[in-house]
Amino acid sequence: MTFLIILTGGPVRMIKNVMIKSSHFINRTYFNEAFFLFMTIPFTGLLFLSLLSFASCAQNTSDTKATTSTSATETTTKPLTITLALADNTGRSRLAMTLTNTGNDPLPASGWTLYFNSGSATSIDPNVVRVTPVNGDFYSLKPGPAFKAIAPGQSATITIQDRHIRNLTDFPIGFYLVFDTNPEQAFPVAMTVSKGNTFDKSDQQLAEKIYDQNASIQSIPADKGPKIFPTPVSYQETGQPFVLDKQVVVVADKAFTAEAEVLANALATVVGTKPSIRAQAAGKSISLRKKAGMAPEGYELQINQDGITLSASDGAGLFYGIQSLQTLMPLDAAKSGSVSLPGLVVKDAPRFPYRAFMMDVARNFQPKSEVLKVLDLLALYKFNTLHLHFSDDEGWRVEIPSLPELTSVGSKRAYSANQKESIVPSYGSGPSASNTSGTGFYSKADFVEILRYANERHIKVIPEIESPGHARAALRAMDARYERLMKTGNKAEAEKYLLRDLTDKSTYQSVQGWNDNVIDVSLPSVYAFMERVADDLRAMYKEAGAPLNTIHYGGDEVPKGVWEKSPSAQKLMAGNASIKTTQDLWEYYFGKLDKALKSRGLYLSGWEEIGLTKALKNGRSIWVPNPVFAGKNFHVNVWQNSPGSGAEDLAYRLANAGYKVILTPVTHLYLDLAYNTSSEEPGQYWGGYVDIDKPFYFIPFDYLRNFKDDKTGKLFPASAIKSREPLTAAGRANIVGIEAPLWSEKILSPDQLEYKLLPKLLAVAERAWAKDPAWSTETNTAKSDQLYNKAWSEFLHTLSERELPRLDTYAGGFQYRIPTAGAKVTSGKLAANVQLPGSAIHYTTDGTEPTASSPIYTEPIAATGTIKLKVFNKAGRSGQTITVVN
Repeated sequence: MTFLIILTGGPVRMIKNVMIKSSHFINRTYFNEAFFLFMTIPFTGLLFLSLLSFASCAQNTSDTKATTSTSATETTTKPLTITLALADNTGRSRLAMTLTNTGNDPLPASGWTLYFNSGSATSIDPNVVRVTPVNGDFYSLKPGPAFKAIAPGQSATITIQDRHIRNLTDFPIGFYLVFDTNPEQAFPVAMTVSKGNTFDKSDQQLAEKIYDQNASIQSIPADKGPKIFPTPVSYQETGQPFVLDKQVVVVADKAFTAEAEVLANALATVVGTKPSIRAQAAGKSISLRKKAGMAPEGYELQINQDGITLSASDGAGLFYGIQSLQTLMPLDAAKSGSVSLPGLVVKDAPRFPYRAFMMDVARNFQPKSEVLKVLDLLALYKFNTLHLHFSDDEGWRVEIPSLPELTSVGSKRAYSANQKESIVPSYGSGPSASNTSGTGFYSKADFVEILRYANERHIKVIPEIESPGHARAALRAMDARYERLMKTGNKAEAEKYLLRDLTDKSTYQSVQGWNDNVIDVSLPSVYAFMERVADDLRAMYKEAGAPLNTIHYGGDEVPKGVWEKSPSAQKLMAGNASIKTTQDLWEYYFGKLDKALKSRGLYLSGWEEIGLTKALKNGRSIWVPNPVFAGKNFHVNVWQNSPGSGAEDLAYRLANAGYKVILTPVTHLYLDLAYNTSSEEPGQYWGGYVDIDKPFYFIPFDYLRNFKDDKTGKLFPASAIKSREPLTAAGRANIVGIEAPLWSEKILSPDQLEYKLLPKLLAVAERAWAKDPAWSTETNTAKSDQLYNKAWSEFLHTLSERELPRLDTYAGGFQYRIPTAGAKVTSGKLAANVQLPGSAIHYTTDGTEPTASSPIYTEPIAATGTIKLKVFNKAGRSGQTITVVN
């Protein structure tokens, strides 16, 4: 039995599953007519992530407060399985969808619904099945009158049509089955996918491209360059090594007592016992000295045969000196008893005062243990800010004691018939709240612990309350609170923190497909809510003894149509002459937030839209820097700089206009984007591809010159952006730092997070801390290229020989990505190479998967037929397999 189901949809519906929060870019491209109307993005396909790995992802929830549903969705019975196979990928794709009845009863011809997460599913023939968007990326599939029952043990295949597919990430996922006769029971549906041989040719072409790129990597002597990472301002070896052993004591000025404890605990793992900390000492010592007049967060490190001296003006600088000392330790230093450290003189300070990583735990959750592990990583590489994206449409992840529904409802993704006790499943989280990527939150105690842990490592945590868009989890939570209190007859208390006008008839659709995710900023209760949450957060920061300087209020991707039919908004506009249109509500909202924060000694942060307003240019409505908030210490994360968008210079325009700008460019620093175009490489690609080199060659104050390709990987002509606005001297002073986000729509486990995070984050660390490299200021193109190739080669050697081996064990070890091999057939033989020097390539010629026991590549392979190659690191972990036909 075969049916044909055509899944259609224009780019608006198509892009939704591909992107989501990283959809910052997609919003402007497909949806927001008021933003960069001159942008166009050809959509050419989907990104693939192995759904088998999705099914196997599990997280340790022992330190996570996750609410769990029981009988409604918990079941081991799986009456149905699905197989999706790519049948054709010419233009739009055709997927053969096989339904197999694995239960004891027939799957009836009617009376059931399949729910799933997708991007643009529609049905061409409702007589067979009816595919309907529910909300967001959540869809339903119901049998039509022509659908036939499937007997136990039998299968039926239907063919669906979708977008052109690039790789495994964007297949529909998260299927589960609900019968009309028992609407409270949900049955998970296992699914497998197969892409066939569709991508064999393009994957082999990519292997050839990687081979050519790797060919330019130079051989660098092991003792070349600084042994401290990120690269210090000044580094000179003196040839007078110091032997660190159990005789060493730590001598610390009173101001550095806390840092002395950090150092002593670190040394204990090397020499076997914790060194004593003293105010004075003779003999072997490590001295921690306060030195006035040094740069903020700067330090000096001197090592000779008599001892080690670390000097700084502040605790942060002293701490970073300790981190540098740690990176000097041999990789096998643990419990060695004694190590020899090179004699040297180092003077160092960060390039930017703001060096941040944004961790999205809202879309998909990460346990507290992983947050603490990431903080250890950030500290080692001298990041000083964790931007914690804990709220969004798909989840609220921090307990707010005054508003328990934010987590009792807003942190739980699960199926229920009335959908009031939880929020709908997204990103394949499935029907059960036991899925720890979809459900979970940090209790007050958890969050205080996170804050203390960060503060001990001189890392500030910036909380983000996404608003007024991307707020569905909060909206649904406050609806639940309203209903609870209305049942008690307490109407005033019920309405106190409502986030929507219950009589609002406005219609809209966000970039992710939500039709109910925007807060109504005309309501006084919205500001009561924001202040309540802010004050609860402030209390937790105070309890932790951690600094809180700002709250990030999002501000991105508010769709057209919001508030237009809100009685509350109409009433406010009627009584306030300064608010003439719903667009004016934008300034009203952020103006009130700014005042509320300033009254609490805080400043406002947000995405770039908080600093933008509409203006007419050549008869078209575009976004331009808003003079109303310029110079008011608004800190804006500017992500939009995609080649061809017309917004390549937006960060510079906002900085020139007086906004404090955090460079957060999608082209170079969005770590969730796929490393390359391989059909097996997980990650999204809406903003291009980001490998280790993208953040490494990012030039913060002149990034317009380092666009090498567009979002498809094709060369981008520099002439296309000659007219863009350069950074002025005043604007340069407003660039406060850089930030690398890791959006989590496609990240369902700690291992997947670490794969995307590393080794990319190390290139971000280098660019955030180190001074301008010589190649970035050289005006002669040929000479600049030579300098870059040398610097790039040195960086790769540093990663391969020191930093990645360190991360095999540091903080419990990280599952960083191991690059795939480059491979190219030349003169009838297959030549191969690696991006990270020192890695081993194992191969097979019989079609089997390479293992650590397979032959090691040493010279071009003469064998013909199918050859498979896999890169292994020194610890024995491997990357993805490359298949080449010779």
